[in-house]
Amino acid sequence: MSDKQKRRSVIANGDGGIDGVLATTIRNGEDLCPIVRHAFEVGKPELLLNQLKSIVKRKEIEIEELCKVHYEEFILAVDELRGVLSDADELKIALSAENSRVQDVASSLLSKLEDLLALYSINKNVAEAVNTLSFCIQVLILCSKCNSYIEEGSFHLLVKALGVIETDYVQRIPIKALKRVIERQIPAIRSYIEKKACSDFNDWLVRIRQKAREIGQIAVGHAASMRQRDADLRKLRREAEEQSSCVYALDVEQIEGGPAIKFDLLPVYRAYHVYTCLGLEERFQKYYFDNRLLQLNLDLEVSTAQSFLESHQGFFSQITGFFIVEDGVLRTASKLLSHSQLEAIWDAATSKITSLLEEQFSSMEIASHFLMIKDYVSLLCATLKCYGYEVSPLLHVLDKGRDRYHELLISEFRKRVTDALENDTHEQMVIRKEYEYGMNVLAFNLHISEIMPAFPYVAPFSASVPQICRVVRCFIEDSVNYLSYSSHVNLFDAVRKYLDRFLSDVLNEAIMKIIHSGTLSVSPAMQITANIAVLENACDHFLKQTAQLCEIPVRFIQRAHGSLAAQALLRATHNAAYIELSNLLRAKIDEFMDLANNIKWTAEDPPQTTVSEYINVVCIYLDTLISTALEIFPPDTQHKIASVALQHISDSIVATFLSESVKKFNINAVVCLDIDLRSLESFVDEKLQNGGWNNVDKEDKLRECLTEARQLVNLLMSNQPDNFMNPVIREKNYGALDYKKVACICDKFKDSSDTLFGSLSSRNSKQSARKKSMDTLKRRLREFS
Repeated sequence: MSDKQKRRSVIANGDGGIDGVLATTIRNGEDLCPIVRHAFEVGKPELLLNQLKSIVKRKEIEIEELCKVHYEEFILAVDELRGVLSDADELKIALSAENSRVQDVASSLLSKLEDLLALYSINKNVAEAVNTLSFCIQVLILCSKCNSYIEEGSFHLLVKALGVIETDYVQRIPIKALKRVIERQIPAIRSYIEKKACSDFNDWLVRIRQKAREIGQIAVGHAASMRQRDADLRKLRREAEEQSSCVYALDVEQIEGGPAIKFDLLPVYRAYHVYTCLGLEERFQKYYFDNRLLQLNLDLEVSTAQSFLESHQGFFSQITGFFIVEDGVLRTASKLLSHSQLEAIWDAATSKITSLLEEQFSSMEIASHFLMIKDYVSLLCATLKCYGYEVSPLLHVLDKGRDRYHELLISEFRKRVTDALENDTHEQMVIRKEYEYGMNVLAFNLHISEIMPAFPYVAPFSASVPQICRVVRCFIEDSVNYLSYSSHVNLFDAVRKYLDRFLSDVLNEAIMKIIHSGTLSVSPAMQITANIAVLENACDHFLKQTAQLCEIPVRFIQRAHGSLAAQALLRATHNAAYIELSNLLRAKIDEFMDLANNIKWTAEDPPQTTVSEYINVVCIYLDTLISTALEIFPPDTQHKIASVALQHISDSIVATFLSESVKKFNINAVVCLDIDLRSLESFVDEKLQNGGWNNVDKEDKLRECLTEARQLVNLLMSNQPDNFMNPVIREKNYGALDYKKVACICDKFKDSSDTLFGSLSSRNSKQSARKKSMDTLKRRLREFS
């Protein structure tokens, strides 16, 4: 319980304990307000007042009792004080007498002391005058030196001397006139120093801007030399690896570092130091930054007097030189330029350069111009990266421009591919010299054998193939030249993507356009088909060449990347060309195989054993066709071409029997066709044996192409044609014939002439039996259908 609560409890309990509480509170010096407030609250202020009076009365009694106890001691103390007063009066009188005697003795000495003090004052004034003159002489000597420094142009010593005067002397100069003169001259001299240092610095600004382009050209030239040196080293290493699987240590002469880039920064250091000594360091820093930024803005302005292509090298050299100088200032001029300031102006410059490049790239129409600017920008990036500048924004612009560049490149190379294809004679290329063979065949891995052929050498492709290969090689080189600016992209994958696009969108489309032009004949179509096969195989060489230029081991791309997507597209185009060739070949054969006009379908006389004229023409044509195919096609394609021709001949024979132009025919017409068909079969056999197709399987397959026509003729010439309805015989001898076709053809077959004499002459037992068999076949075919 607290003291206040205790007091309240005491008062509340009655009057008995209030005296003790009040006494204790008063003795302790505590606040009586709570007790008084409580007394008024309970309505008993008179009781509190009475208790206070009681306490006062008790204290008075205690005081009286205390005084009575010590009364005798107070009396003794008063007696002692009276004795002390009398002794003090006696001492005062003695001191007064002694003072009078001292005054009388010291009056003579006092006059002498005053004279001595006067002499001391004079001596002090003289010493002060001498010191003042000595100090002023020192100040004047320093002022004289300052004048000499001004005449000599030694601003560093002048600033130091002014600093000494200002800090150590000015405030201590005792002569006010001299002090005012010096105080007035110091600011004037400082202003003069500042103007002079600023003038020298301004002259340096003019000189360094004129020299910046030369500095940039030297630096970029050195970067180009280093790039070429690296390229040469890589080429030598690649050649060594290709010549042997052993590891070679290339003994290449080391190229010394590039020429030292020298430029004078002494005026900057001098001006900065002078300003620092003058206490104007921040002012000069701002002045330097503002002026250099102004110069940079001027350098970033593109001249309209000439095209950007003509001025881009000077433009970028100027900027390169500017930032090389700024890097030198940052590294050597103490705190004149901060990293943040340099980064700020570099960011501003890269922003303007990127905007300029994007604008220029978007308006360019020639890929070589695009490449020239890109190449110089990449050299700028390589140069400034060595000085610690962040060049990724510029490289990003080049990366963004690669699609535009390749659009222009593809557009330009499209014309070259189109010209090569349109100007091609579609004749086999004749190579007469060894160097021509190396330039047109070996250079693109188009040779079939490793043995050098005899000259003149007739290639299986036409002149457009090596021309297109050269175009593709140039495209790869130009693509690599653009994309090899940095490690931001996977070079091989990027070049491969654009190569695929070029081969697919340009080469393949151009070939497809020729294939579907509708102007081809068989011979050009054969050559184009052969050319496509060669170009399809050349895709592996293009991929290998891309890997070499991208400095990737060929074994790596063969294992990890496979073939070009365009290779499959060319394969599909080759199939389309083969289909077109097949159609043209069938149309050409149709020109010769006009059986409706070449065969007498109802001849009364038996045919002679001589072959029809049209079949001789067909054989001559087939001989030429197969000879050409042997020279330009691989064995599989040769077989396909021959199969198409023979199959179409067979189909033509059957189709002629079925055509409406042949209303009826007799056995003489069938015999004539048999003679022609045997001649064709003999031709096929002889051509296979003499033409180098010593493959029994292929020979049999080619004979199978004439199976339908042969089986039809055999059926029509058979003595028992109704055997066709015998499943076993039909499967063995007539398996290629269709029921409906046979039924239609048999309806047209007349075994004897319609004339009276023909009827009489044809009546014999053999013909009658065959006729009965044929009639039986016709009837059964009708029933079957």
